[in-house]
Amino acid sequence: MSEVVTGDAVVVEVRVAQMPSRAVAIVIDMAVQVIVLIGAYMLLGAFAIVTDDAMFGAVMIVLLVLVMIGYPVLFETLSRGRSLGKLALGLRVVADDGSPERFRQALFRGLAGLVEFWMFSGAPALISSLVSQRGKRLGDVFAGTIVISDRAPRESGQAILMPPPLAAWAATLELSQLPEEVAQAARQYLMRWHDLTPQVQHEMGMRIARQTTAFVSPAAPAGVPPHAYLSAVLAERRRREEARFARQAAALGAGSAPRATPYPPYPPYPQPGPYQQQAPYPQAPHPAQGPYPQAPRPPQAPYRPQPGPAPEPPKATPGGFAPPQ
Repeated sequence: MSEVVTGDAVVVEVRVAQMPSRAVAIVIDMAVQVIVLIGAYMLLGAFAIVTDDAMFGAVMIVLLVLVMIGYPVLFETLSRGRSLGKLALGLRVVADDGSPERFRQALFRGLAGLVEFWMFSGAPALISSLVSQRGKRLGDVFAGTIVISDRAPRESGQAILMPPPLAAWAATLELSQLPEEVAQAARQYLMRWHDLTPQVQHEMGMRIARQTTAFVSPAAPAGVPPHAYLSAVLAERRRREEARFARQAAALGAGSAPRATPYPPYPPYPQPGPYQQQAPYPQAPHPAQGPYPQAPRPPQAPYRPQPGPAPEPPKATPGGFAPPQ
C-alpha cells in the first residue's frame, strides 16, 4: 500500500503494482507489438516489389515508430492508463496525485520505454524499479506517474450489515436509479473503513454519501453518520436483490409466475464493522416498533435529576450527516 495526496489535499491509500505483475504485462505488450510488426512486414513484402529499397526502409522505420511508441501511447491515453497487458493483469497507470494519466505523460512513458525495453532489454527499468520505493521505472519518474493495481483483494466473510435503527427507513428507499459505480465506491469505502484515518473516514464518507443521495430517496434522517447511511443503502439493496433472485428461482422450480413474497429478515447485527463507536442517533430494539423508538431500559431506582446544564445535541453537518466522534 502507498499513500497518494490528491488535488484536494486528501490522503488516499492505493495498491502499488508489484514487479512480477508489471513484468508479465510488459511481456504481453511486447508480444503484441512483435506480432503486429511481423504481420505488417509480411503485408509490405508486396510493396517492396514495386518500390526501391530507400522507400521500403522509410516505410519500415515509420511502422516501427508507430508500433513501438504509438501503441502504448495510444492505448494508455484512450483507456486512461491501460494497455492490453495492463488490462489483462488488472493494472493502471495514474499520475502521482491519483488523477488519470494524460497524453503528455503517456508520451514520456512511451519514449522512455523504447530505450528501456527495446534498446537495453529492460535493464534500466529493472534497476529503477528496485531502487524506487513505489517501483517506478524511468518512464514513470520522467512522466510523474505510478502503476497501481485496480483489482482489490476479495473480502471474504465480510458482509455489509444493516444498522437496526435505519431498517424501517431503508425499507422505503427508492434504489432503482443508483449507479453501480457509486455503489461499488461505497462498498470499497466501507470495507476499508478501519484502515483509514478518522479525518479521511469522514471526508471520504461525506463525499460518497453526497453522491449517493443524488440517486436515492428519501433523504437520510438527521444525525446519521455517513458510514451508517451507506451501510443501510447497500444492505437494503443487497436484500432486495436476494429476494428477487429467490422469487425467480422459485418461479423456475414451480413453472409459474413469481409470487410476491416478503423480503427475508435481516440477520442479527453483531459488532464488527465501522459501527463500534456510539451512534448519534437513537437505537431501536426492532424496526417494526417504529422509526426510532427508545429501547426499553431495565428496572432501576427512581430517577433523581441532578443539577447542571443539559448536554447539547450533536450538530449535524451539511447533508444531515453527523460529524465524526
